[in-house]
Amino acid sequence: MAKTQTDGKRRKPWWLLGLLIILISVACSAGVYFLLESRGSEAGAESAQAAEPVEPEIPIFVTVKPFTVNIQSDDYSQRLLYIGLSIKVADEASKDLLESHMPQVRSRLLMLLSSQNADDLVTPEGKQQLTGEILALFDKPFSDPQPPLNVDDVLYTDFIVQ
Repeated sequence: MAKTQTDGKRRKPWWLLGLLIILISVACSAGVYFLLESRGSEAGAESAQAAEPVEPEIPIFVTVKPFTVNIQSDDYSQRLLYIGLSIKVADEASKDLLESHMPQVRSRLLMLLSSQNADDLVTPEGKQQLTGEILALFDKPFSDPQPPLNVDDVLYTDFIVQ
């Protein structure tokens, strides 16, 4: 009988030790969870305060109605370009100036586009070069005392080479 009592005493500490290890593991896991949760909510609150919504600047566009122009070709055949543009400007004064001088704008565009080669215009590089040439058109003033004209970009809304 003495043997059975000592065997019973040996098993109790192992059972209690296993239960103690499980309880410590659960407590550590809970502590880490709450620690990370509190840090995450503080960082989220700080980033929400720091990243105030920035309103994007509303772009201003001047639309040039689409028109058709004869363009040059290497094989001397009739080639046409149907093009529509939107001109991005920096301010309302530039928009008003372009709208009031739209016949001059269209005339300058017509003269520039009629000198273009059809084979060059079908490539992306040709379109980029044409954009630069169109932007250069606005360097020359439309009237003698002209306020500054701030043209940012030229966007193609229609572009067909036939």
